[in-house]
Amino acid sequence: MAEHESPTLLRRQLGRFLREAREGRGLTIAIAAEEVQLSFNGLQRLETGRAVKPRRQDVRELCMLYEVNAEQTEQAVGLASRAATARDEDGITPLGGLFSDAFNMYVGMERSARRLMSYAVQVPGLLQTDDYARALIGAFLYDGSAEEIEQRVRVRRSRQVVVTRKTSPVDLQLLLDESALHRMVGRPKVMAEQLRYLADVSTRPNVTLRIHPWSAGYTRGILHGSFVILDFGTDSKGKPIEPPVVYLDGGMSSDLYLERPEMVQRYTEMVDAIRQTAMDEKTTRDLLRRVARSYDGDR
Repeated sequence: MAEHESPTLLRRQLGRFLREAREGRGLTIAIAAEEVQLSFNGLQRLETGRAVKPRRQDVRELCMLYEVNAEQTEQAVGLASRAATARDEDGITPLGGLFSDAFNMYVGMERSARRLMSYAVQVPGLLQTDDYARALIGAFLYDGSAEEIEQRVRVRRSRQVVVTRKTSPVDLQLLLDESALHRMVGRPKVMAEQLRYLADVSTRPNVTLRIHPWSAGYTRGILHGSFVILDFGTDSKGKPIEPPVVYLDGGMSSDLYLERPEMVQRYTEMVDAIRQTAMDEKTTRDLLRRVARSYDGDR
């Protein structure tokens, strides 16, 4: 177990997994709770991450009921063990990193989020074309097999359904550093197709894309890296379904999850500051298509 794993994040990840497994079987909380002899409130606390000490046996029985495979069952049971023994630290949680099993934590949160506010220095996974993703993943897994690379591309593509699904697509608000348009990924043809796709997808009602130009300088005097603020929306009573979280991509080191409200607020204010010097949406699309044309002559 990682030294500073957050019990809150772990419980929420476990609850998210159990909720999706139950819904996948078409069961209500009441029916599932009765089948494994849990109270309605007990299962609801598990699914919302409010069960302070989730019991391994409860999780195992729920997985059996939902017909979860053996590997995922053991992962869920292990998650329950870690959540029960983890200690609250300072609201900063380092976990895994790029292409590690811990990245599933972020993917699960991304799938459940209602809104994603992101600043990125490269095209984020949710908006990458297959060829752009293949070039990035192939460069990272430089000694990986072709099949391993293709599997990673398929996983990345499957994540993108949160943007394109017909029912409740995520509200994606992306601020993209201008350098992403010029730093070569793959061949010029790959870049041209990627930039045109960004221009096209940014016309979707749930996608807001604005370029942060080099001419804007340093926002608040610092060179900040990529980050994502995940907002999970509110319930029928206006209460947050889950508290928002800031995700920082650690690249070669551990990813960071920031939970403390003041930290989330700090990054929210940074988003507002970046927007003040970012291009508007139409100017952004015009620039994307113009730079895409410049790559056409280099094919």
